[in-house]
Amino acid sequence: MESPIAMNEDQPSLRSPIYLDGHATTPLAPEAAAAMAPWWHDLSANAHSPHGAGQKAAVAVDHARSHVARLIGADPGEVIFTSGATEANALAIIGVARAARAARDDRHRIVVSAIEHKSVLESARRLGRDGFEIVIAPVTPSGVVDLDILASLVNADTLLVSVMAANNEVGVVQPIEHVATIVRANGVLLHIDASQQVGKLPIDLSIADFASLSSHKMYGPVGVGALFISAAASLQPEPLLAGGSQERGLRPGTLPVPLIVGFGEAARLAQAHLESDAVHVRRLADRLIANLSDRQVLFEINGLGEIRLPGSLSLRLTGCDGASIIARLSHAVSIAEGSACTSGQITPSHVLTAMGQSAEIASQTVRILCGRYNAENEILAAAEAIAHVVHDETIAHWTGSPVGSAHEGCTARF
Repeated sequence: MESPIAMNEDQPSLRSPIYLDGHATTPLAPEAAAAMAPWWHDLSANAHSPHGAGQKAAVAVDHARSHVARLIGADPGEVIFTSGATEANALAIIGVARAARAARDDRHRIVVSAIEHKSVLESARRLGRDGFEIVIAPVTPSGVVDLDILASLVNADTLLVSVMAANNEVGVVQPIEHVATIVRANGVLLHIDASQQVGKLPIDLSIADFASLSSHKMYGPVGVGALFISAAASLQPEPLLAGGSQERGLRPGTLPVPLIVGFGEAARLAQAHLESDAVHVRRLADRLIANLSDRQVLFEINGLGEIRLPGSLSLRLTGCDGASIIARLSHAVSIAEGSACTSGQITPSHVLTAMGQSAEIASQTVRILCGRYNAENEILAAAEAIAHVVHDETIAHWTGSPVGSAHEGCTARF
């Protein structure tokens, strides 16, 4: 059975599939790709080599570092390049814990919120095996960290608190200013996983000691990120790798100049288009919701009523299996179920269960992020495709008839 999606001749052509999975990764900005291109070939050099080509590479890295720093309101010297936010999270959490032990700091409590990215939670669990006390701060049913309980968990034994700026599944923006007030009042270090918010909404990272960034969450290349380390932080993390003196000795290894250049250009673009991008993707998300409603799709929005990332939608498709919907849409529309880092697992999203949802309810949720390069006609086509599959699935649920394979029931004409 084919979906009745059809294109008007005056509309721009649709990409196939329509990409709405920006929480997992964003498309590479053409400007970032162009900035990177010469550094793969003509300008290829080690930024730490003493010759002219190496010096040019070093200057390019410095320019990129300045762009990233400017985006987050930091000094360039406070930006340490990493392979991505996962490494930055580990460097902040494990590196600070190691530094504390080396300094004979007897604080042993690490507090993380229940909805953190797995790279934060697993870093904390590793420290738990090393003798640190790991405490999980709960969130409200709308996905916001419970500030009253957080305040009760931070005490004289607490070394570090880690709370993300915005969640990668439901898009809810966390009250990090209030978190910082609690943390500062107790003389505790604060780490923020800012990888989802940076480049999408303004953020003041001066309130944090450490903050993790990711290039590919803001239209830059995959494989590079950064850790903001405040010059005022009372502890500097110990490196996780042994090697040379690159990145102030905190992240040894030859710098990937092309990736860093692309990251820097993506940061420059994000700062220039922060407001216009937000307006654009909010409008697209509103159109998607309106069109699903017009097509009698039953859904609930997770985190409704809270501040959410522009363009972000976590939709519970009432009575439908999210994984089945995603699979049947896969050739037409790219959406996701929970965190991309846990895809393929049968266990429900830890974020949704932390928000109090049952495994059955959590299984009905899909994750969408409208992006900078999505056009309105794509959103209309995506809404039609989603509605077609949802109605097909609903009919099958009530009649007991099969709904076909992942490639049947919603074939868009692209």
